[in-house]
Amino acid sequence: MAERYTTYSAFFDFYLSEHSLPATRAVHYLGSTCGIAALILTLSTGWPGWIVVGLIAGYGCAWIGHFFIEHNRPATFKYPLWSFAGDYHMYFLWLTGGLSKRRQLAEDHLKPAP
Repeated sequence: MAERYTTYSAFFDFYLSEHSLPATRAVHYLGSTCGIAALILTLSTGWPGWIVVGLIAGYGCAWIGHFFIEHNRPATFKYPLWSFAGDYHMYFLWLTGGLSKRRQLAEDHLKPAP
């Protein structure tokens, strides 16, 4: 991560490149699902501790993917809010079938100019 991203769009291209392996994305989806479940549990039970459980499960899964599968550093450390948004953005694209197209677009944007 040599440059500092100033737009979410440019960051998201980078974010997708850092999730190139299907297994990395799979553990992210598991973590995001746990985060959504924790939010639902918080709203339905009124116990705010579920939010903490959701954050631990979500970030735990994501970091396992980065450190042990993808072997890179999570973007969360440098871009905490954009990384959080990027995770759910990637999750939404996966659920709606648009991830492959968006990943290809990101790859095209990140290619060096000839």
